[in-house]
Amino acid sequence: MTGDYYVRHLAVELPLAYAERIVDATLAAGREAGLLPLTVVVLDAGGHVVVQKREDGSGILRAEIARGKAHGALGMGIGSRVIRDRLKERPAFQSAIAAASDGRFIPVPGGVLVCRADGAVIGAVGVSGDASDKDEYAAIAGVRAAGLTPHPENPVENWRDAGL
Repeated sequence: MTGDYYVRHLAVELPLAYAERIVDATLAAGREAGLLPLTVVVLDAGGHVVVQKREDGSGILRAEIARGKAHGALGMGIGSRVIRDRLKERPAFQSAIAAASDGRFIPVPGGVLVCRADGAVIGAVGVSGDASDKDEYAAIAGVRAAGLTPHPENPVENWRDAGL
């Protein structure tokens, strides 16, 4: 029998082990910062869920919101905070993107791209459960803890000072 009859494995840029590290570190960062219960979704570069975890007490829509944040970041090639900032004066375009993505577009902080050291995007993480800036803080911490590069690279730090 030749090799043509054997199932071939797909190349994986964001292995399950890394996705699990991102999720666990994101949840740990949330606990350490005293955030409300979080839901975390990690997508591969094709937009497929690799890992999803919801902490006890996190609302029932949080998974869809977290996925929408990550999906929007992947679809636009920038973190969801940057999407919000760029599109705040363009509500019609935001609506068009939401329609084109079958509603999987949440343009608020908490969707962070996961990049290799060379800058190539290999996935995204979305977080929902607390104020959006806090969600983003936890997501960035999770990506960094997995040894990967987040986009955006730095969270908005003023959420601590603003009492969010």
